Amino acid sequence: MTVVVVTDSTSALPAELRASHRGLTVLGIPVLIGGVEHREGVDVTGEAILRAMRESQTVTTSGLPPEELKATYTRLLDEGAGGIVSVHLSGRLSGTVAAAEAAAAGFGGRVAVVDSLGAGMGVGYPALAALEAAEKGLDLLSAAAAAQEAIGRTTTYFYLDTLEYLRRGGRISTARAIVGTALSVKPILGVEDGRIDVVEKVRTPTRGLQRLAALAVADAGEAEVEMTVHHLGAERRAEALAGWLKERFEGRLRRMDVTEVGAAVGAHCGPGLVGVITRRRPRVI
Repeated sequence: MTVVVVTDSTSALPAELRASHRGLTVLGIPVLIGGVEHREGVDVTGEAILRAMRESQTVTTSGLPPEELKATYTRLLDEGAGGIVSVHLSGRLSGTVAAAEAAAAGFGGRVAVVDSLGAGMGVGYPALAALEAAEKGLDLLSAAAAAQEAIGRTTTYFYLDTLEYLRRGGRISTARAIVGTALSVKPILGVEDGRIDVVEKVRTPTRGLQRLAALAVADAGEAEVEMTVHHLGAERRAEALAGWLKERFEGRLRRMDVTEVGAAVGAHCGPGLVGVITRRRPRVI
């Protein structure tokens, strides 16, 4: 049975990885700029979001509709897929997982929906794990289990210049955002069990990058790792962080990517975002 994988564009998969795996479908999340709907990865990018924010345009996002997911599953099964693993942005941050579950209900167990409990490559790494399992010829349940196992091996931390954009999108409490702004602190946040929470507060971007690196090192332990450094309008910071991590993990770093986040994540985090997402590889016995 040929298993394929569906994910959404918040997975922020690098173009090279997307091109190197067959059996992957990435659906663009709806992004509204000034009330006009666009699709992430189709006609709107992180750069466009930066421009809109600088022009004080309203930027919002919405989840994928069940009808679109159902049509995608139908097409893939009609084209010969024996099963589909559908991996999406945390259900505690978006309605896409619920929409996928509603769409999957009509396919008699041929679609397995996985809540990544993550964002960015916190979605991408579980989707890749499902793809790797499928490419080895494993069945639907095994591919879905591989995605679930990858979730437990993936950690996400990110630095923001402000909590204001998360507050506007309802992803963090107004009280936390007001306190952070009043104290002029720079938050470091983590994604834990699908929720975003403040891990630490720092005073400067430099200190923020140092703490991101330290958190990534601590979580990686002695495992071999794959890492992605995300940013929005902060390429210099991201490259500096990636360079330090490459030196620290020399010999244990399987892959490092530096990517600008897409429109959907960028809309909720704002300019200056830098994040590091780590996937610990299982030991091969």
